[in-house]
Amino acid sequence: MYITQTFNVLHDWWRYLLGVIIVFIAWQLIGMIPLFIAIGVKVMGTGEIPTDIPQMATLLGNNLFLFLMLLSFAVGLIGLLVTTKLLHKQSFTHLTTARKKIDWKRFWFVFLLWGIVSTGFVLIDCFLFTPEDYLLNFKLQPFLILCAIAILLVPLQTSFEEYLFRGYLMQGLGVILKNKWVPLIITSLGFGLLHIANPEVEKLGYVIMVYYIGTGLFLGIMTLMDEGLELALGFHAANNLFTALLVTADWTAFQTDSILKDMSDPEKMGVVEIFVPVFVIFPILLFILSKKYNWSNWKDKLLGAVVEPPKENYKIIEDIGNNDSQL
Repeated sequence: MYITQTFNVLHDWWRYLLGVIIVFIAWQLIGMIPLFIAIGVKVMGTGEIPTDIPQMATLLGNNLFLFLMLLSFAVGLIGLLVTTKLLHKQSFTHLTTARKKIDWKRFWFVFLLWGIVSTGFVLIDCFLFTPEDYLLNFKLQPFLILCAIAILLVPLQTSFEEYLFRGYLMQGLGVILKNKWVPLIITSLGFGLLHIANPEVEKLGYVIMVYYIGTGLFLGIMTLMDEGLELALGFHAANNLFTALLVTADWTAFQTDSILKDMSDPEKMGVVEIFVPVFVIFPILLFILSKKYNWSNWKDKLLGAVVEPPKENYKIIEDIGNNDSQL
């Protein structure tokens, strides 16, 4: 249903190609202008040219850099929603879920569940296993500013990534390729490659891509099985928001004035930190969610064909100005 319903909107392959170009321009060009201007002003004043994310954060200050970086994702999200509305005649609800209305209870359930679990993992590690790896980083004023920025913009950043990969591209590739498993694999790989420039990759090596691609696969499975983005949106928002507020490190993409600072040597991190979430924790979460929401027919929902409905069942799209009023 989630992919198949896309036959009811304008879904020509060239629309998705043009849409991706528009979204990229909004996100990486228009959205990055404020960050480029701020860095340029600082460079002219100091003569220091940053070459990576930690240096940019140091140059601008953690909170300003975080705000400007997240702002680009917010602009990208606006570009994506405008594209789906004007280029595909697709409603926000239709892009989000196969249900008649967006189920925000699903969003909040997984948001709170993963927020509590992920915070618990960090606190247990901090107080019971490796307290020497953590430094109390709390400063009230910067932290309050961080809270305002993170609560406002982190959900927009994570929503952009979900609507782009598990929404727009998953639906578009599904109706073009007429199957589910190829869009699932492509969007998971794309999501992983989106993070390839993160400082974590340089410090930990390309093995960290197992985590990023595995997370994309986990979110994709969640979306296809639940016939909507609500759970993926909630999980991703919780993952990034609680991390931004709770713990930071000098070698991560999120440079924040968080409560704790991870002082451990990233080069000494083992496969446990990378593989356990993907191959143990995520499957357990999928099991819990499958029981709560009564998921069934896994093979068809993840690997089945996307069957085009009979033309008489199509929704008529009017007033698009090019005589392409019926799909």
